[in-house]
Amino acid sequence: MRQQGSGADDGLVTEIITGLNLSPLEILTLLSGLALIVARWLPAVARPRVTVVAGAVFLLSALSLCVTGIRWQLLPVLAGAVAAAPFAFLPLVRSRARRLRWWLALPGSVACVCLLLAGPVTAWAFPVPVFPAPTGEFAIGTRVVQWTDPDRPETFTADSQDRRTVVAQLWYPARNVPADAPRAQYLGRTEDEARTVAEALAGGVGLPGFLFDGVPLARTHAVPDAPVAGGRFPVVLFSPGSGGVRTQNTAWAEELASHGYLVAALDHPYDSAAVVLADGRTITTATVSTGDPGEDDRLADGWTAIRAADLSFALTRLERLDRGDPLAGHLDTERVAVTGHSMGGAAAVQAARRDHRFAAVIDLDGYPRGPLSPALGQPTLALTQAVTPATDPRYLPRLTEVLAHGTVTNYQVTVPGAAHLTFTDGPLYLPPVASIVGSLGRAESPRMVAGASLAFLDSLLRKGSGDLRGQLSAYGEVRAFRPGNR
Repeated sequence: MRQQGSGADDGLVTEIITGLNLSPLEILTLLSGLALIVARWLPAVARPRVTVVAGAVFLLSALSLCVTGIRWQLLPVLAGAVAAAPFAFLPLVRSRARRLRWWLALPGSVACVCLLLAGPVTAWAFPVPVFPAPTGEFAIGTRVVQWTDPDRPETFTADSQDRRTVVAQLWYPARNVPADAPRAQYLGRTEDEARTVAEALAGGVGLPGFLFDGVPLARTHAVPDAPVAGGRFPVVLFSPGSGGVRTQNTAWAEELASHGYLVAALDHPYDSAAVVLADGRTITTATVSTGDPGEDDRLADGWTAIRAADLSFALTRLERLDRGDPLAGHLDTERVAVTGHSMGGAAAVQAARRDHRFAAVIDLDGYPRGPLSPALGQPTLALTQAVTPATDPRYLPRLTEVLAHGTVTNYQVTVPGAAHLTFTDGPLYLPPVASIVGSLGRAESPRMVAGASLAFLDSLLRKGSGDLRGQLSAYGEVRAFRPGNR
């Protein structure tokens, strides 16, 4: 049963004040800096005491930040306070020093205030992600595994002896998890790995790495290597988007695991932004645009096929885990869904065409690639953003064609207020700009994606509610594609 308590949140609550996204120490630095600026405008009788106290608090808090680590968001705060300090202290040490006339001092004070306010504004725009608490009955365990396929050569390298390797992170229902158990690092097994991945993700979208320096500070709700709960759990495989990483949908994976699913998310070396292997090597993406749309489409079809093969290989290895691993006896590999975001969603569709061990498919805003035959024989849910003038005009016609020609009932849900990154953890740590992460809100975005996914998975893998269309309608506009009624 669930015993998560406040383990993951406790550490973040002591470091991050939700809303401002500043730690108590950072807030103290900000307030003392503002007090230094205000001191210049106080009556002469109050000015010395306020200046001395504010200066002392600012100095101590700034020195403490130097020890604990200064986030880039605090640099303008420090600069603004340091710029204001001489004007606050000079009248105290020079008895005859005269304050500048107010109309001369006002622009400088305003400039310093703007610098200080830039701190909370940038911390709000690029926060340390706080993961929504899972709502299921189970605590969550996690572990990372690495598998090499001896039968498949690595096509991204020239070494004929190199074999395809994937890294997978598993989230699963756990038991006997103390409330104070250490929680898993986000983006990697260690903080160093997390920083490597965060910098790669930032570079992949053309941003400087320091903008994401708060992301590796996050902790999730899962406990590394926690003992698995009793029971047999349906399996959900996940492939990230192009340049994405296995952890990009952690909030979604944890919510599914808390409701009794085992989620296995893959890193695809040479495709994912950065993959840190067990031997310490870091493999960065080699899937870059050529600038030629036709050639890019051809390459993307090939990369999607590689990912589809990775998903089938991962399922094979999970079947072996069920025979000789701490998870043995707990993986129900007769009930398996294949899922993915963006190119990962396309890979999930292709994997289902080839591999009938997959019983259901979820495509999170992914453009279907590759051949249209054979027809999809597994129920499929496609969650998509609303069509805009910027949407690829081929997207919905292609998706409709794939879903309509399936041999079973398939569903498309158009989520109002969603953007492409709504279907990832992106809303938790990216600026809340509607065109980037949608307008659903930081916490609501992962809840929506997980809620729709759970409704679909419970219906297909657990024989849940018969009114699946009615359940899915809570998340957006639903289109159902039934065989013979296209």
